This record gives sequence, structure tokens and C-alpha cells, in this order.
Amino acid sequence: MGEVAEVAGVGRATVYRYFPNRQALLAELGAHAVTEVGERLRAARIDAVAADEGVRRAIRALIEAGDLIVVLKRAPARPAGDDVSGAVTEPLRALFERGQSSGVIRGDVPASWLADLLVSQVVTALSSEPRLGNDDATAVVTSLLLEGSGANGNGTG
Repeated sequence: MGEVAEVAGVGRATVYRYFPNRQALLAELGAHAVTEVGERLRAARIDAVAADEGVRRAIRALIEAGDLIVVLKRAPARPAGDDVSGAVTEPLRALFERGQSSGVIRGDVPASWLADLLVSQVVTALSSEPRLGNDDATAVVTSLLLEGSGANGNGTG
């Protein structure tokens, strides 16, 4: 809490006025992350384009969310499962199911696994060294995911 106060440029007492303990601070951070990441996915309109383009847009949206997606995946006090599911997991799962129905995404892997894999790959790209720029990270994650999830198992077609 002291580090948070220092970074925010306020006293510890001020931080404690808003967040009675570390758990409350982390819970609020998680809730903020869910809202922001969910809004980025909605703004990407992943449900309004072809599935492979939707995957590209989803990856870009999550890469641009930066540390917020890392918080959702790694924070010790994760937000309520229903919140994360409704804002992040379900739209991604639906995207993969749509791609599987159209034959663009391989159907032998559950869509929920593919959604989790997408988020995990983004978190890895954002957390690993050397850190890639957003464009390069988006391209690498997209290539890895679509080439591994293509209908033929070796490409997107």
C-alpha cells in the first residue's frame, strides 16, 4: 500500500481511506480491468467481421489493453468469474465457435480452450523479454494462434 501511495503521490492514509486493505485495492483494480478489457473487445467489433479477422482484432484489443489483461490473468485477487466471463471469455469463446462453424477454425479443440489460449499468449507477449511493440506482438500472437488453430491444423484455411 505504501508503494501505491508513493506512485499516486498521496499519503498512505489517503490510500487507506479509499481501500481499507490490499485485497480491496486489488479487487477494485480487477473490476476496472474487466470493464476496460471488455470495452476494448466490444469496440473491436469481433462479432461483426469474419472469424479470422475477429481473432486479429481481439488480439490487437488485448495487446493494447496492456497491463490490464495481465492483471486479469495473473492477479492474486481475480475479479468475480462471472464478470470476466461475460466481458472477456464469452465473446472470445463465441468468436471461436463461429470460426469453427464456418470451417475457418479447427473444430477438434474446444472453443473455450482457444479463448484461454488467446489470452495466455497475449499475456506472455506482454510479459516476456524482449518486449515487442504492439504491432509486432499482435502479428506474432495472431500468427501463432491462427496457424495452430486453422481448420487444417497448418494454416488458416
